Amino acid sequence: MSMALDDHHDTPDEALLIAFGNGDAGAARLLTARLLPRVLAIASRLLTGDRAEAEDVAQEAMLRLWRIAPDWRSGEAKVTTWLYRVTSNLCIDRIRRRGRSVALEAAGDPPDPHPGAAAALLAADRSAALDAALARLPDRQRQAVVLRHLEELANPQIAEIMEISTEAVESLTARGRRALAAALTARREELGYDAE
Repeated sequence: MSMALDDHHDTPDEALLIAFGNGDAGAARLLTARLLPRVLAIASRLLTGDRAEAEDVAQEAMLRLWRIAPDWRSGEAKVTTWLYRVTSNLCIDRIRRRGRSVALEAAGDPPDPHPGAAAALLAADRSAALDAALARLPDRQRQAVVLRHLEELANPQIAEIMEISTEAVESLTARGRRALAAALTARREELGYDAE
């Protein structure tokens, strides 16, 4: 019997993955609805706004999750930790293959449709400025900053994803924050932060 979206929204990720591994397609739909937006957001940030490439990475990461579902060993790792590590590694592989030739104009998220036009433009400018500043960070710093400050993961989980120590995560995020602050400080007024 397949899980219904409304009945199992509180079911842990691991239980859903195990259910899918046992043939429950509904569990896959639930887990996809829950995890795909986060994976896509991580990939988009790590790939500095290249939406098409981020979608490819997100799709590949989810496919890998489905492939390992029948062999998932309960208690070894959190599903999200495993999936975010795979996503990060796929992004790093793509960055290495293409070099660092991403155009800064390609950075930026689509504006939120809810605010007014001026607010939407300001939000888009801020997002583009952040993405451009993130693009200038070394890959590992960008990965740590995105996972910590944009995806709001805890340092121990980031350490597990990046396969480094918690102290190394703290160091990477601190250096990344300082570099971002330095890059964005000169643009405070332009981005409307002095008016707030």
